[in-house]
Amino acid sequence: MILVTNNEGTLGVPTTARMLAAGHPALDAIEAGIRLIEADPSVRTVGRGGWPNLLCELELDACVMDGTTLRSGAVGALKGYLHLVSVAREIMRRLPHEFLVGEGAARFAHEIGATPAENLIEDSRRVWREWFDRTLTPAQKQAWPNIPLAELCRHAIDPETGRDTTVFLAHDNSENICSGTSTSGWGWKYPGRLGDSPIVGAGSYADTRYGAAACTGAGEMTIRCCTARSIVLYMKKGASVADAVLEAVDDMRALKTGLINRVTIHAIDTGGNHKVVAVNGSAANVYWLWDGTGDPRRCPAEAIALR
Repeated sequence: MILVTNNEGTLGVPTTARMLAAGHPALDAIEAGIRLIEADPSVRTVGRGGWPNLLCELELDACVMDGTTLRSGAVGALKGYLHLVSVAREIMRRLPHEFLVGEGAARFAHEIGATPAENLIEDSRRVWREWFDRTLTPAQKQAWPNIPLAELCRHAIDPETGRDTTVFLAHDNSENICSGTSTSGWGWKYPGRLGDSPIVGAGSYADTRYGAAACTGAGEMTIRCCTARSIVLYMKKGASVADAVLEAVDDMRALKTGLINRVTIHAIDTGGNHKVVAVNGSAANVYWLWDGTGDPRRCPAEAIALR
């Protein structure tokens, strides 16, 4: 058994590890851990307390994947509900679809009795208002929100430059490998923007035959490279988990223009091995590892520069 999650997973990792140790299925353990993170406003990049988009609306994304069936459930740009990971899992359970977004996702969340919530906390609203007052011209403020947003999006600065999410990868005692993600996305994003977190194959992917991978940071990069799926495919072709991650990093070196920033890649294989790499980051980037015994422990990521 193994569990890997990023630093944003701190609140959930003890619960997920205990459940795995007790024999619970990987998806149950992942969902329980992520729900704790989504409900805690101190984690400013996931669920309640996340950063809003340019219109000061909080849009949330999440995804789960069962590596044994290769079924996934994903939800994007959902407003007004707390536990996105559970909505994503119910999409996988109840629908023939893999992905719902926006109003359709909200309709489904209401239909299944998902927990409604006002996720925009006062501090997030305050920081957004300071940005609004500082950045917009008097004419823009008077016409708000009926103004072009593209340039504002291009020049906006995320209050937490990490642009992070939470990712969980787990291998349970029944040999199932699963993944889960949840995020509020990039603060001050253009309304409707989806990062990699809800996109199967970009932000996460799980295949019980080979392993799983998940990414945090600038999702635009991993969308363009299909990073999570690529790592699993490299393992399918015989690469070790470490070499598979390095191949995916090398893929990113082909990116030109657009958002080329910081990404952290997390991966596990079927043999209890793992690799975590901070691309354009530093070893100060840490993650949690539980290897089936004892307590989860913090570990430093390997830092790799693209250029």
